Amino acid sequence: MTHPLKAALGSRLYRKLLAIRLTGQAGDGMLQSALATFVLFSPERQASASAIAAAFAILALPYSLIGPFTGVLLDRWRRQRVLLWGNLLRALSMIPVIYFTAHGDSGVGLGVSVLAAIGINRFVLAGLSAAVPLTVPEPSLTTANAIAPTAGTMAAAIAAFLGVGLRQALGGGDTGSVIVLCLTAGVFVIAGLLATRVHRTEFGPLPGEHAQTARQVLRGLSDGAHQLWHRHPARNAIAMVSAQRIAIGAGTVIAVLLLRLHLNPPDATDKALNELAVMLAAAAAGALLGAITTPVMSRRLGPIRWTSTSYLVAGVGAWFGVAAASVVSLILAGLVIGFAGQVSKVCGDTLVQEWIDEGNRGRVFALYDVAVNVALVSGVVFVAVLDPQAVNAGLTAAAIGIGMIVSALLYLRTRLP
Repeated sequence: MTHPLKAALGSRLYRKLLAIRLTGQAGDGMLQSALATFVLFSPERQASASAIAAAFAILALPYSLIGPFTGVLLDRWRRQRVLLWGNLLRALSMIPVIYFTAHGDSGVGLGVSVLAAIGINRFVLAGLSAAVPLTVPEPSLTTANAIAPTAGTMAAAIAAFLGVGLRQALGGGDTGSVIVLCLTAGVFVIAGLLATRVHRTEFGPLPGEHAQTARQVLRGLSDGAHQLWHRHPARNAIAMVSAQRIAIGAGTVIAVLLLRLHLNPPDATDKALNELAVMLAAAAAGALLGAITTPVMSRRLGPIRWTSTSYLVAGVGAWFGVAAASVVSLILAGLVIGFAGQVSKVCGDTLVQEWIDEGNRGRVFALYDVAVNVALVSGVVFVAVLDPQAVNAGLTAAAIGIGMIVSALLYLRTRLP
């Protein structure tokens, strides 16, 4: 029997779909890096928790608000056309973003423009996911679903780092951000053109697929929420992943403010940005470590005890990392929070898949997506309200650490039969 990985990557159609995803998400990474450097790491603009909160809300909330309803249209439209025209529209949506950036305007106009671009992106990502079952044999579907988002996330991260490096090579400043955004538009065009290599019917929907109405989607979400509430292992697993996303949101804001306002001179924005990049790389390394160790440790300890253990480590590490207020300690905090995040996500996804019926699984994962994005923004808002200039970062970090430790202890009370 063919190995699932070999079968997935051996599919010509799947490889074409993967090429569209990798290119499009590389554009996402470049867009995010350009916006982050423009809004938060430009000498002309003072970083603040409120600016970071607004940026996170723009980047995360469209996924929550639009996500559950994308299937309504994706079951009616040719997905190949969605990938073609969606990416081309994203390229066009860069025009106002480039305009506002070139004029140094980080206000409402830029926010609305970015919101439109990311709203289109929601349809593109959903279309990519919906097309996967038509590109690989059924036994390889789980493997194909694991490869695509992981590879896409890596492509976005690598492109973000390249975008930051390119901006600095061009002298930094708003001009560098504008050039990166122009290149981003070109990457989106390439992603759209890659979709032309596929016939318009190959990605579905199939003739017999039934398209839901918006009302049916809402009713389905209600049914999924009802079952989720009564399936404690799945419900508590999503709560734990959400708790970690709160910590990520809050920790990211504190790290940005410390690096931008306290650990570096106000005009040393490039140095602060490089240090933040190292911290985010540490978080990615922690996530990789979590992905490697979780299959073994969850079998030995069980998913609940292993997740709780990772949270206890992350709670202590996050408090120490911020309280010590040094670049090295922040890197440590990023490492342990990234590790706990991957542990909880892998274990949480597994518990949801095991405890939620097939008929409600898609609905519950839609709610799951909403929960983690809202949690991420909530963590950012928490810091923006409590400590907008990271003056009392140690106390704020202590609150985050205590929250993770308490979450771990409460989670240990969850019982599996």
